[in-house]
Amino acid sequence: MIKADLHIHSNVSDGSSSIEEIIEVAQSKKLDIIAITDHDTTSHFAKIPADTRGIIVIPGVELSAICYQSNMRAHILGYDIKEPAVITALTQPLLEARNENSEKQVEVLKSAGFSIDEAKLARADGKYLYKQHIMDWLVTTGQAPDMFGTFYQKIFKHGGICDFDIEYLNMFDAVHAIKQAGGLAVLAHPGKQQNTALIPKLVHAGLDGLELNHHTHSEQDRVAIKDYAWRYDLVLTGGSDYHGRYEPQPYGIGDFLSPPSGIKALQGHSFLQQVPYLDEGEVCLSWQMAASPLA
Repeated sequence: MIKADLHIHSNVSDGSSSIEEIIEVAQSKKLDIIAITDHDTTSHFAKIPADTRGIIVIPGVELSAICYQSNMRAHILGYDIKEPAVITALTQPLLEARNENSEKQVEVLKSAGFSIDEAKLARADGKYLYKQHIMDWLVTTGQAPDMFGTFYQKIFKHGGICDFDIEYLNMFDAVHAIKQAGGLAVLAHPGKQQNTALIPKLVHAGLDGLELNHHTHSEQDRVAIKDYAWRYDLVLTGGSDYHGRYEPQPYGIGDFLSPPSGIKALQGHSFLQQVPYLDEGEVCLSWQMAASPLA
């Protein structure tokens, strides 16, 4: 059985671990495949080391998008991007807007009496500031008790002093860009964002799959996701959505894996051609168990 964690974030976006550290953990967990799916960037593509310790490392992306008609968020995972420039053209303004927004949040916090040394803040790819970096500083310096608890909700949400955000990508543009770049487009954690109602529209735009295995998904979410996959002939993927200490949770790299149908779909793309194909019987049985609405 091929073990693949297809949703991992590094310090090139909002994760705390380097790609080398992630590969080391993946090796210790005896994984076969991992995907580095950093947010709104392809900079990590060039940072994947030549020696991946026997682990196949897929350069992926997770695009932060929204449906402007319903105001529902939709994160779109992209795998095997053959033309990264297509993605960069879409996401570079988003990266710059996020950095500017976070810089404003730092100024607001400083004005409110918090001590922040901007020169010492971690930054994505050494350039872009995320709110995770701000919160990590506040926690590390003892000015906040934890990353995303009551303090965060009070300050960054519900009308708090830092409750202002950027304009996200149109979800159709996100799917179209991934497809134009030659990739496979998958809706990330639909149960977490409760956006399964968007799936028919996304399928029409070219969506290839749904993320089934995710630590936030309830059994009810999983049943709904399987039903949509069955109805629209979508592949199913999965992963840990690992962010390191920036998103503390009891699960880590390799604790949530992709069903075989997602791996099989990727085997038709360039980065997995070196992997022996899954046994067809195994794929069919797995698909029936994972995708049937009656499962």
